[in-house]
Amino acid sequence: MDKNKYLGGQRQRRQFRVRKGIRGSTERPRLSVFRSHRNLACQIIDDSTGKTLVAVGTKDKEVRGNLPYGGNKAAAQQIGKLLAEKAIAAGIKQVAFDRGHYKYHGRVAALADAAREAGLGF
Repeated sequence: MDKNKYLGGQRQRRQFRVRKGIRGSTERPRLSVFRSHRNLACQIIDDSTGKTLVAVGTKDKEVRGNLPYGGNKAAAQQIGKLLAEKAIAAGIKQVAFDRGHYKYHGRVAALADAAREAGLGF
């Protein structure tokens, strides 16, 4: 049995389970999180039109200079705060949080808490 194939299947099932109840609309778009070892990125997506409304990541020029490392909780907090500020400026106040296949723990939770503190509702 191929270990990578098995783990990929588990990850995919977990992602489908999390996303089946979350559907971004014009009134409440979906906040999707991507986490790698060194970086973190998130975007607010309107699934009815299939467009990304706001996107922020640790590789962005405005963030890259302020962060020594993009794969820790401090970076996640900064990304969450910046995302909420951009979303509110774009007129988005409520989102549906999509953690994907990641646990709501560590960097993902720090990003969500920072976004909530900055005024984004979910």
